[in-house]
Amino acid sequence: MKDGDYVVLLHGIFRTKSSMASLERHLSGKGYDVINVDYPSCKKPIEGLVDDVRKSLLENKMDVSKKIHFVGYSMGGMIVRGYIKKYRPENIGRVVMLGTPNQGSEVADFIAGNFLYKRFYGPAGQQLGTDQSKFRELYGAVDYELGIIAGNFSIDPISSFFIPGDNDGKVSVERTKLEGMKDHIVISATHTFMPDNKKVKQQVAHFIEHGMFLHG
Repeated sequence: MKDGDYVVLLHGIFRTKSSMASLERHLSGKGYDVINVDYPSCKKPIEGLVDDVRKSLLENKMDVSKKIHFVGYSMGGMIVRGYIKKYRPENIGRVVMLGTPNQGSEVADFIAGNFLYKRFYGPAGQQLGTDQSKFRELYGAVDYELGIIAGNFSIDPISSFFIPGDNDGKVSVERTKLEGMKDHIVISATHTFMPDNKKVKQQVAHFIEHGMFLHG
């Protein structure tokens, strides 16, 4: 699967591509051509960010004979979903999501109306709540090979108070899941540092290469 296949990395909200640098180095070391995309996560709604990612990828002039895989961290995984729905590449490979609130987050519900949250997290921050019904047309069905990594270790007891069940401090394990996913795994990792977690990086590379995670 390697041989210079592309892996597109998409960071989460209120982050930059530097948050994906460790994962970028790990995948580059495995022989992939990694494109670590920066996008203005707090300036536009998710549909606008999808278009920004499209522009960035077009600028890379990628070789269409090679597979293009995607790794989305947190909200970055939702942008991947939107991107595939609107701009699905003919040479699409596999997709991995890290702590993505696919069914929304109770934390986003609680702070959605907060002035500071609105100011700093912008329009996309208002699209991360548990009522995802209004965004169905944005994402579409999962008809590609998708692996999802969830964390179950929290360093944020206040946020975890609002989240039922196992969670990573921002998203519950259950709310990372999506109908149609090929594999799902839970790792002892916190949401904030998930892209830097050694086991997470190993599992990302394994799924991209083999289409499954290393369980047990």
